[in-house]
Amino acid sequence: MQQVSVLAPNIPAMYEMHFAVPMAGAVLNTINTRLDAKNIATILRHSEAKVFFVDYEYVSKAKEALRLLMDNNNNNNLKKGVPKPTNQPHSTTFSLPLVIVIDDINTPTRIRLGELEYEQMVHHGNPNYFPEGIQDEWTPIALNYTSGTTSEPKGVVYSHRGAYLSTLSLILGWEMGSEPVYLWTLPMFHCNGWTFTWGVAARGGTNVCLRTTAARDIYRNIVVHNVTHMCCAPIVFNIILEAKQSERIDIKVINGKRKSPVEILTGGAPPPASLLEQIESLGFHVTHAYGLTEATGPALVCEWKKEWNMLPKKEQAQLKARQGVSVLTMADVDVKNLETMESVARDGRTMGEIVLKGSGIMMGYFKDHKASSKAFGKNGDWFKTGDVGVIHPDGYLEIKDRSKDVIISGGENISSVEVESLLYKHPRVLEAAVVAMPHPRWGETPCAFVSLRKNNNNSSSSKIDDVTEAEIIAYCRKNLPHFMVPKVVKFMEELPKTSTGKIQKFELRVMAKVFVQTKNNTTTVNKKSCQVSQNSIVGGYNNEQVLAASRL
Repeated sequence: MQQVSVLAPNIPAMYEMHFAVPMAGAVLNTINTRLDAKNIATILRHSEAKVFFVDYEYVSKAKEALRLLMDNNNNNNLKKGVPKPTNQPHSTTFSLPLVIVIDDINTPTRIRLGELEYEQMVHHGNPNYFPEGIQDEWTPIALNYTSGTTSEPKGVVYSHRGAYLSTLSLILGWEMGSEPVYLWTLPMFHCNGWTFTWGVAARGGTNVCLRTTAARDIYRNIVVHNVTHMCCAPIVFNIILEAKQSERIDIKVINGKRKSPVEILTGGAPPPASLLEQIESLGFHVTHAYGLTEATGPALVCEWKKEWNMLPKKEQAQLKARQGVSVLTMADVDVKNLETMESVARDGRTMGEIVLKGSGIMMGYFKDHKASSKAFGKNGDWFKTGDVGVIHPDGYLEIKDRSKDVIISGGENISSVEVESLLYKHPRVLEAAVVAMPHPRWGETPCAFVSLRKNNNNSSSSKIDDVTEAEIIAYCRKNLPHFMVPKVVKFMEELPKTSTGKIQKFELRVMAKVFVQTKNNTTTVNKKSCQVSQNSIVGGYNNEQVLAASRL
């Protein structure tokens, strides 16, 4: 394997790399632009990248990452700079990759990190070069690193076969017609854009690249280019919905003609039904998918049934929030009790772990046989996702939680996703996360962390402190079994997030451990242990936060 790493946003060069690198017989490693220099250095070292393409906007970050690598080589130890990942064999030196800067094609900045520049290299390339055919479809095509929310990131290896099958299943399952116009609101570094980097080309489509994801750019490009398709995490829904009036454009009518809805494929945390209703009223049609880096992107899609069109909008949104059925090229998907490996009852209530099987699943973790073996289990046939779900009588799967996020209260399993889904229906709740906190009698009980939307988006004096903990708890009590109601609600300006925009539940769990519910239902707090560094909280809907596509 010869790896080529790329640190760039959604620009044409990033898209071209998805074809140029495999055609050159190398393996593509797209790096999350939100990572800091130390994490980038760790990935460069672990992947053993031979070439490193860097967008001009990230040259300073790349320069620092390379400096850390050189420091480690010079010191001949790993006590400073970049820590040695536990999944990487010991090596004392690392050959620095060849660095090539990608400058702005329209307004060159002349920013360099060495002498080489992408467009200049393309200009001097051989137009008659003809790539060799793939001799073995199981050879690697891409190396993607997980976000590493609880440990060091792991390198996930995709095969040509897996990427091809995943691409094929998505363009078929999403019914993507010929010549689509695709808006890149999903980062290409997330599972290679959920394989739509290759899928849009397969359908002869047009790619509309966005360097930043802002409401004004989304609305404007949809109208200017007559966009037909886009993918995004639910956080982008909030950006679209909360756009200022001056940023909004009616996308239902273009040039006086009624336009078909823009197709959105979304993943990440299950979008609340209320959010789906709001976004579709603007002229979008949402399809919900589920997957993860190890599954080469989406593995389940909520296939829509015609008879559901007759249901009330609220019920339609609830059905659409389910993860659905397996994509066409997935061999099998199930929900199992991992202790017995028996399938759970199809009653929509009995929970188990979602497991996957098929050629679209990763080849394994790069240089980490132990983690690969653990992921596939003893028999090596089922990939364990770590997600807890149920199967409804109609065969559709629904995620209930991450296995580590299930709250066990008095022997009852509480789905944090179910509680969060209700909180999102509250008109003032912008973000919500529910984790376990200690309880002297029940063992654990739910604790909610919430950020609020302003009372009046058009007013500079908008309030966000006029919603109380008691009000949120009373709202939950009206709509949930009492054992599922959060006993504590903490308000935050912004929930802490990982480098890919996932809410950092592990950090919230640490915070919640200092809240102790007494037997008479009062809460005590160890204030010293409850201090939270604002540096860990990503502020506002800036472009970096929008690179969020949590677990698909």
